[in-house]
Amino acid sequence: MELQITWFVLWSVLWAVYFMLDGFVLGTGFLSGILAKNDTEKRLLINSVGPVWDGNEVWLITAGGATFAAFPTTYALMFSYMYTALLLLLFSLIVRGVSFEFRGKLEGEQWKGAWDRAIMVSSFLPALLFGVAFGNIFKGLPMDASGHHGGLLSLLNPYGILTGLLFVCLFAVHGALYASVKTVGDLSKRAFELAKMLWIPLLLVALLFLGATAYSTKLYDNYLAAPYLFLIPAIAVLALVAVQAYMIANKPLKAFAASCVTILFVVFTGVTGLFPNLIPSSLDPAHSLTIYNSSSSQYTLVIMTVVALIFVPIVIAYKIWVYRVFRAPVTEQDLLENKEAY
Repeated sequence: MELQITWFVLWSVLWAVYFMLDGFVLGTGFLSGILAKNDTEKRLLINSVGPVWDGNEVWLITAGGATFAAFPTTYALMFSYMYTALLLLLFSLIVRGVSFEFRGKLEGEQWKGAWDRAIMVSSFLPALLFGVAFGNIFKGLPMDASGHHGGLLSLLNPYGILTGLLFVCLFAVHGALYASVKTVGDLSKRAFELAKMLWIPLLLVALLFLGATAYSTKLYDNYLAAPYLFLIPAIAVLALVAVQAYMIANKPLKAFAASCVTILFVVFTGVTGLFPNLIPSSLDPAHSLTIYNSSSSQYTLVIMTVVALIFVPIVIAYKIWVYRVFRAPVTEQDLLENKEAY
C-alpha cells in the first residue's frame, strides 16, 4: 500500500510542475495579442518560450504516463468519461506547437496573423480546459456501477468553470511576469504593468474558488481531519500575496518565483484534499476511483519506482541546465543573429 501513496505523491508533483512550467508558456501565448504591438514584439514573445515550451510538455506526458502505468483504471475511465474535453485539449496543444513552428515559415500579414490568432486560442483553451477538468475531478463525477452519467455539457458546471477561470488567471499573471523577465524595454514594462493589473482579478477568483470549494466538494475533509495540512493552502496564499508585494517593490524576477510557488501549492492544495481518491464519485463514494482500487500490481509499481528514481533526476537536471543556458532576456539583436529564431 505504501507504493500507492508514493505514486500518488509523484503523480501530484508531476502535474504541479507541469502547470508551473507550461503555465507561463500558455499565459504568454494567450496574452501575446495584448502585449505585442508589432511583429518584432510578437517574435520576441515567441522566442522567449521557444527553447523551453516543448520540453515543458515532457512533464505532461510523464504525468499522463504515470497515470496510465500506476493507476490504469483511473486512466481508462478518465479518458472515457471526459473524452471530448480531453480531445479538445489535445488538439489545442497540437495547434499551439504547429503555430510556433509555422508562423515564421512565410512572410505576409495574413499568414502570420492567422498563426498569431491560433497561438492565442490554442494557449487559452488548454488553460481553461485543464482547470475545468480538475474542477470536475475535485467536485466528483456522476458515476456509479453502471458508468458515467454525464457528457461535455455536464462538465461545464459553475464550479468547473470557476476552476477553469482560476487556472486562466493564474497562468495570465504567470505568463505576464515571465514576459517581463525575459524581454527588455517597453515590452518588458508593458508585461509587468499587465501582471499588476491581472493580480486583482486573480485574487478575487481565488477567494471565490476557496469559498465554492467548501460547498461544492469534500476537499476540506482531509484538512479538518488533520489541521496541520492547512499549511499547504496557507503557503499558496502567502505566495500569492508575495507576488503582489514583489511587484509593488518592482522586483519582477522574485514576483515570478513567487508565482511559481503559488501554482505549485494551489495544485498541492487540491490533490491533498482529494487523497486517497483520484476521481471521486458524486453519486456514491463506494464507486470512487482511489489509489487502491485502481492501481497496478505491486510488482509493476516496484519496477516503476526504480525507473523513476533513475530518470526523474536526469530530467530535472536537464531542465535546470536548459533554463540556465537560456536565462538571459531575448532582445531584437538575438533575433537578427540567430537564424533558428522563430
